[in-house]
Amino acid sequence: MKLKLLIVAILIITSCKHEKKRVADSRDITKQEVSDEMNLSDVVLEVYDYNGFEKFLNKKDDKIYVINFWATWCAPCVKELPYFEKLNSQYNDKNVEVILVSLDFPHLYESKLKPFIKKRKLKSKVIALDDVDMNSWIPKVNKDWSGSIPATIIYKNDDNKFFEQSFTYEALETEVKHFLN
Repeated sequence: MKLKLLIVAILIITSCKHEKKRVADSRDITKQEVSDEMNLSDVVLEVYDYNGFEKFLNKKDDKIYVINFWATWCAPCVKELPYFEKLNSQYNDKNVEVILVSLDFPHLYESKLKPFIKKRKLKSKVIALDDVDMNSWIPKVNKDWSGSIPATIIYKNDDNKFFEQSFTYEALETEVKHFLN
């Protein structure tokens, strides 16, 4: 009987110590998150409704624009983001501009989107499209777009292609090269 009590006491004591450690760890994480949040002021995020955003779809300056619609909660979108970043760094001097259009929820810009941009060190231009009337603006982006993401438009002046799909880097680069020729 004494042995059973001793075992139970040891289990209770060790589990309490383990619980205290978890609490201390979560406090440390919270402090780190607060510290990171304080440093988010250097993350520039332009926010547009569709009317303000539309100018990005209609530039006629002989530059190639690669506009990717994505969100932090979209796993295929997040998976392909490094390909857009690589394209941006390798083709920036070839008159190619990558614009990442976040469709994240506005109430998550500070808590999710900006920390994501900072953590991933995104160098491409990131803008947020905040327009609740999706049924109105989605067909204006492309008449065949169902609204699912990832989706990408590549255009130069009046020539454009729309893709409602994920990309590999090779496929993305191939499509951009069609506009370079």
